[in-house]
Amino acid sequence: MASTPAHGNQQKHRVWRFAALAAVVMLTACAPVAKEAQRLPLDRLPETQPSAVGPSAKSQSPATPSPAKASAAAPTAAAPTAAAPSAVARAAAEPTATAPSTAAPSAARRPTPGQPVPAVDPAVHKLPVGDLPGWKQVFVEDFEGGDVPIGAFPGPAYIDKWSAGYKDGWPDSAGQTGQPSRYYPSKVLSVKNGMLDWYLHTENGISMGAAPTPKIPNATTNPPRANSLLYGRYSVRFKADPLKGFKTAWLLWPDSKMWPRDGEIDFPESDLATSSFYGAVHKMGKDPRDTDVFYANASFTSWHVATMEWTPGKVEFFLDGHSLGAGTSRVPNTPMHYILQTESCMFNVCPKPGTAGHLHLDWIAIWKRA
Repeated sequence: MASTPAHGNQQKHRVWRFAALAAVVMLTACAPVAKEAQRLPLDRLPETQPSAVGPSAKSQSPATPSPAKASAAAPTAAAPTAAAPSAVARAAAEPTATAPSTAAPSAARRPTPGQPVPAVDPAVHKLPVGDLPGWKQVFVEDFEGGDVPIGAFPGPAYIDKWSAGYKDGWPDSAGQTGQPSRYYPSKVLSVKNGMLDWYLHTENGISMGAAPTPKIPNATTNPPRANSLLYGRYSVRFKADPLKGFKTAWLLWPDSKMWPRDGEIDFPESDLATSSFYGAVHKMGKDPRDTDVFYANASFTSWHVATMEWTPGKVEFFLDGHSLGAGTSRVPNTPMHYILQTESCMFNVCPKPGTAGHLHLDWIAIWKRA
């Protein structure tokens, strides 16, 4: 973002309980920043995928939304629900100067374990350019403006549409509690082969991430923000190496910085080596554990399109055009800003010194309500 965000002093705590196994993890954020939650079942460590997946060139070209693509945005197979974990912990980020936070789901939902992943419509993976029924497109990026080396993002090619987020050395969620993890966009972010690339690695004992933010045209004034909307549709195409200890929490965080009062929305979220990332709706209220969680039954090692549709009274999550489910209870109803928060040490499980690899964002598209 172009401006430094206001810092909050909230702290969050989330706790996960999965089946008969219970574990409690507390993450107390200490830096003056807004806090946000991160969830991962604590009955076991992340499942490492068998092999890393290296960078690959963009395989889909931009395409104006066709009826098939528009329909893919609508639910095609609502996922069955099941009692899910109940809790978490993390610190959230406010673009351009600060970092991340914590909370816990009490009545989460997810696809039935082992449920087959629905077939993917290839049209869903093409960049959707243009308005959709009920939605007006306000931002689209496919990173075809040219390469940008590490240390130079956003550079002249992308400065009008992107901020690199938190400054170098700013503690991320775990860093605020003493872990050696920091944001270092100058050592992490680049644009290569038509993709935004996070080179996630450790230098001199510091695990490094970055939380870039798109500049979304909007009318926010108190305070003015370049990435804020009240309701919206957010769609991203992404893939990552299975890097245990690094994780995403691509989120909508309340402009008010009042958490848990004004809620929070995350998708995709998880350690990059887990077998299933998820989406989460933190309900407005006083209880940070009151969260709905929707598992994707999919890992980061394949290309996926994750979409959040946030409307009055409802947040629905889609993976590759298929609905994972929707939260409809005490849904956030105040302006929120979007952050591609990528960091390390989820639940203090930090990457080993030799863990290094890439997270790729092929394209991103954002709409506001028409």
